[in-house]
Amino acid sequence: MKQDTSTKPQPPKSLAIAVYRMVLAVFLILLAVLLVGSLYGVLRPATDEPLFRLGRHETIVRGGGLESGDFTGDGYATFSGIGRLRIPLSGEPPATVVLSVSFPYPANDVFFAEELATRVGEFRSIATGYFSGLSQDDISGFDEERAKAEILSGYNELLHLGKIETLFFTDLIILD
Repeated sequence: MKQDTSTKPQPPKSLAIAVYRMVLAVFLILLAVLLVGSLYGVLRPATDEPLFRLGRHETIVRGGGLESGDFTGDGYATFSGIGRLRIPLSGEPPATVVLSVSFPYPANDVFFAEELATRVGEFRSIATGYFSGLSQDDISGFDEERAKAEILSGYNELLHLGKIETLFFTDLIILD
């Protein structure tokens, strides 16, 4: 009978026990942090400000600077995320309209504000489509209120969580 004299070296049992204890300790610490954070979140008053913010939160301009008295005050913010548009007019001679569109919305409606932010490209397309169809002759007899009404109607057709009540053209310049 042959005896197996070759044995594989075994790691010391004390090392295996030390690694096991270390992994268990890290797991228990993470579990404790998770439980404490969850309890804090549940017991914290809903009216408290966030502990920290990620990204830019100063972009909302509250109240003031609006042309209509119905939208001034702390209850409204101004959405100006569409930016300045440079729209070439159709026809000859070539001309360009420079336009900035803004509008008030309820400042406390976070979901509507998020929807507005996701629709910026479509808002730009609607305004660009409206003005790019005009010629320089059409612009000479331009009715700003009619343009606002048509663009506002296009914007509101896109929105599901709220409606825009009025538009402001903060810049409206025609360049020859």
